[in-house]
Amino acid sequence: MNKKTLIILIVLIAAILLIALGVGGYIYWNKWKKLEAGKNALEKAGSAVEKIIEGASKGVLPSLGVDPLEDKPDINPADKANPFKNIKTNPFE
Repeated sequence: MNKKTLIILIVLIAAILLIALGVGGYIYWNKWKKLEAGKNALEKAGSAVEKIIEGASKGVLPSLGVDPLEDKPDINPADKANPFKNIKTNPFE
């Protein structure tokens, strides 16, 4: 093999590698671009769902700012069963 053939072979291999890297890079970039578009679509869908839920429940559900069980009556009989519940029995507490 002479030098000219060897140089042409090396240039052809380098060109094929560059073309393969370019095609692979384009495919990777295209998939990444579609993935980013999918993420943006998911974020938009999530905000749209939140708006729909907010609009659907507006005026229908009661305000939960107050605990409804805060002033519940004491009707548990177990609380009244032990008359000695205030006595301290553990000396290490």
